[in-house]
Order: sequence, then structure tokens, then C-alpha cells
Amino acid sequence: MLYSWMVGLAAVVLLVDQASKAWATSALAGGKVVEVIPGLLSLRLLYNPGAAFSIGTGATWVFTLVAAGVVAGILYAARRLRSPAWTVVLGGLLGGATSHLLDRLFREPGFARGHVVDFIDYGGLFVGNVADIALTGSCAVLVLLSLRNVPLGEVKPAL
Repeated sequence: MLYSWMVGLAAVVLLVDQASKAWATSALAGGKVVEVIPGLLSLRLLYNPGAAFSIGTGATWVFTLVAAGVVAGILYAARRLRSPAWTVVLGGLLGGATSHLLDRLFREPGFARGHVVDFIDYGGLFVGNVADIALTGSCAVLVLLSLRNVPLGEVKPAL
């Protein structure tokens, strides 16, 4: 049951992220900038070939492989899910990673070399997207769950 909830949450993250990217590529084309909170938050379209902060722009294919591995790893680990909190964490991670993987696979400039669509500008510090928000939030909760020793699945008694 929790596995289904995780997949459902991942699907919501994926759909919202891809829909917001479709909007951004249309509404923000041609260098258009929309100020949401002047100086703090604006919307502007970027195509990111690298990772966070455009690190590794020449290694897009590596990020494609990493994203595919993360998606596979989450699906494998989630078979043990017994925690609602971990269900939310893995759902957010799976949705964000899958959306980035789809960008890498199917966006320009070509298969497995695609650039991720970013459009949420945080005061000039960095530009991200909805998948980044899901990934960052999920990682923060993952750290908290780990620090609190909340198990992903059933704890096996020690022999």
C-alpha cells in the first residue's frame, strides 16, 4: 500500500514539474523575466546541461546515468517501505529524479544529453524548478529521519 502511495506522489511531482516546465518554455521564451518578489524571486528560462549550479556542464550523459540509477535504486529500496514518512521522502525523490531523467533523455540537444529546464530564479543565487524543490525538501527530511533512526522498513531483531 505504501509503495502505491510513493508512486502516486512521485507521479504528482513529475506531472507538476513537467507541466510547469512546459509553461515556462512557452511563457518565458525570448528572455522574458517575470518579477514575483523583486530582488528575491523571479521567473526566467534557462536550459541547464549540468547539475546544481551548472556544475559538470560537459558531462550531461553522466547525469543521465546517475538519474537512471537513482530511479532504479529508489524503486528497489521502496519494496521494504513500512514508514509513511519514508514514503513521502522516496516519493519526492523518485518524482524529482524521474522528471530530471526525462529532461536528460528527451530534451535538446539530444537523447541522453538533454538539458534540464530551470525557471525559478532565487535572487540571482541559482535557478531551479519544481523537481529541485521536491528533491531538496525530500533530502532534508531524509536527513532528519536518518538522524532520528526512523527505519525505512521493518527492523529485524538482532540474533
